[in-house]
Amino acid sequence: MLQVKINAFSYLDKKNLEDIDFSIREGTNLALIGESGCGKSTLLKIIYGLFDCDEGVLFWKENQILGPKYHLVPGMPFMKYLAQDFDLMPFITVGENVGKFLSNFYPEEKQRRIDELLELVEMSEYKQVKAKFLSGGQMQRVALARVLAQEPEVLLLDEPFSHIDNFRKNTLRRKIFKYLKEKSITTIIATHDVNDVLSFSDEVVVLKQGKIIDSGTTIQIYQRPKHIYTASLFGDVNEVKGCYLNASSKTLIVYPNQLEVVDLSSFLVEVKAAYFKGAYFLNEAIYEEGVAFFESELNWTGQKVYLEYKKPL
Repeated sequence: MLQVKINAFSYLDKKNLEDIDFSIREGTNLALIGESGCGKSTLLKIIYGLFDCDEGVLFWKENQILGPKYHLVPGMPFMKYLAQDFDLMPFITVGENVGKFLSNFYPEEKQRRIDELLELVEMSEYKQVKAKFLSGGQMQRVALARVLAQEPEVLLLDEPFSHIDNFRKNTLRRKIFKYLKEKSITTIIATHDVNDVLSFSDEVVVLKQGKIIDSGTTIQIYQRPKHIYTASLFGDVNEVKGCYLNASSKTLIVYPNQLEVVDLSSFLVEVKAAYFKGAYFLNEAIYEEGVAFFESELNWTGQKVYLEYKKPL
């Protein structure tokens, strides 16, 4: 189990993190989400041992995670950390980058492992190409292969698919997260991409201004967010008074896919615009007290419609 308890962490006399307290089981994929500057990357660096927290303690199983005050070379041997800058060596080949930290004692096994990982990230054809000639997305894929090379017990990923083209990202994401589950690698991913969270993360921790404001399983966090801030991290969201939706709550946090057009209800809106999303239109409407977004197969621009709330399961 990974246990993280950070009472405080300050940088340049400014408190960046406080009251961070969570734990995750071995083999779990946890997503850190929150707006830019909320502390996601800083938290990953503390967990890896690159920073010392002012007050707190971190453990992986029985091993205490210690920072640069205690280690000449920062970082923990049972962890790997993929930062946003990739940190590849530009003048050696892709294959050499991936195999950099693998033992040379069994060269055939080393090459087999390099080939396996390059196939996983779809970079086999670039094995003999020097890293300096790669695009940003290609470098990110090589960096992913390199952090996986030694099969770490804990893997920390900071926006690991941010530079990769959309047409390749979905397939690659499925392959990587399947691999991590098969190897029971405990993973923490800091991300802005809801697809990393909803489809692949077991648990979620929500950060705001350096503090945890919500945590739980992915389904719990998505379906029953405690704050409008949390819900907004997954995309468009509405705050609607309960009186419009036949609910006792004063205000409901409602996603666009939870509103549907009906023949008659207490929630009448006028649609001002619609945005084509492929399988549906995202309709933007106004009503007496604000703006509401709802999904529909139809473009309702210029029309008044009644909406009804579909409660989550």
